[in-house]
Amino acid sequence: MRGPHNEPVIFQRDCDAVMIPGGDTGTIPMGAEGVLTQALGGSFTVYIQGNLFRIAGVDADAIGKEVPEPPTLPENATEKDVEDLIWAQIATCYDPEIPINIVELGLVYECNITPLGFDERQVDIKMTLTAPGCGMGDVLADDVRDKVLMVPTVVQTSVEIVFDPPWNYDMMSEAAKLQTGLL
Repeated sequence: MRGPHNEPVIFQRDCDAVMIPGGDTGTIPMGAEGVLTQALGGSFTVYIQGNLFRIAGVDADAIGKEVPEPPTLPENATEKDVEDLIWAQIATCYDPEIPINIVELGLVYECNITPLGFDERQVDIKMTLTAPGCGMGDVLADDVRDKVLMVPTVVQTSVEIVFDPPWNYDMMSEAAKLQTGLL
């Protein structure tokens, strides 16, 4: 869900939030009024009194939205089914300031899936940021980790933020370049 843009919201309970782009955490109190500016991948960006805040999907009810359903695998899922679902989960992670998922932005450099036995897997991800000083790096990494851990059979996940090679616009998919007007 990309929109609706600029939808007024009133917090129905106290809610954990992350300030964008600094990454500072805090609590938005019940009754606070804001404007929903982005709703992508199950998380939300809310504008309140001149600041942007990221609200995690698990807290969607605080702004009157539904908490996203966890992903599922079909019975007798193949390794390809698991890999596809992992990538689909990563693609639900969005830069809170740019309405494009991190896969399309070219921020994910590696995704290695290791079978651990007993139908359990470990996933190791290397990703980067659009800018090295981005205060949202840990928040994005946590979002990726949490969403990949939601995939059935994934029991361990590590997300490492790397800056080699440095990210540049050429790493974006053609669809992302088109969406941002770079193509």
